[in-house]
Amino acid sequence: MMFLGAGFLIVITLSLGESLQEIPDDSVHYADAKEEILDQCESVWEQLEECQNKLKVLEPKPLPKSNAKGSLSIMHMKALAAEYNQWQKRRPEIISTNPDLLLSLGKKELQKVKDDLENVLVLAQLKDKSLEEDLKREQQWYEEQKQLIDTLSRTQEETKKKVEQVSNKSLGTTAFQEQKKKILQLKVYKKKILTALEEFLEEHFPPPEEDGRAEGKNSQEEPIVELKSLPDILEILVNKLLRTPHEPYVPIDDSFWPPYLELLLRHGIALRHPENPNRIRLEAFHE
Repeated sequence: MMFLGAGFLIVITLSLGESLQEIPDDSVHYADAKEEILDQCESVWEQLEECQNKLKVLEPKPLPKSNAKGSLSIMHMKALAAEYNQWQKRRPEIISTNPDLLLSLGKKELQKVKDDLENVLVLAQLKDKSLEEDLKREQQWYEEQKQLIDTLSRTQEETKKKVEQVSNKSLGTTAFQEQKKKILQLKVYKKKILTALEEFLEEHFPPPEEDGRAEGKNSQEEPIVELKSLPDILEILVNKLLRTPHEPYVPIDDSFWPPYLELLLRHGIALRHPENPNRIRLEAFHE
């Protein structure tokens, strides 16, 4: 422990030596400061020699072979505890009473603090500049979105007015009646197509409940959740795509029958989320 204290004095003495170099040679206290530092060096050197002689006299204690690692750890802990107690009992020492030397040390410490504060200031300015750039980008994005909303609102109002004008002009005319007739024909055709599609799905893609029960007659376990049919899955995907086109993905749960999911994915009707495989979406065929 005395060796550690002497080492601490060496560091202080070296610091004083560096500060001594910054004192002008023609200073009144230069000779006194030099003599004081030399005296401290001689005192430290004597303490080092004393510690070295004590260490040579001490004989190393052999460690027990059974638990050498544990014994070494205990000795290390005791050494650290002794060093801790010594630092707790240690009181601050006066480095020097030489005014020029103290002034030089004070200048060095103040310069160090100044450099640290300047570095902190530079970092703060860089952070502030980055935040200002982010704020400008957010404000620009906000203005663009606001202009887009205003443009869409005006377009909607203009389109609504045009539709009302066309409806008023076409009301009671032959062209209007023909368009109405075509719309009715399209509705009838749409109904036929949907009916045929429903019959096709029921024939070739039966509800998974019935198929699961037919294949699982030898199993006594009942399905935990009610499985969705293929039309129900398609309806969910279509509604999600039309209602929230910016977020068309649907989470997959146990009600989605795996064979139907594989069928949709294999034929490119549905797509998995690139980052989450438990979410799917309908392919945007209308785009």
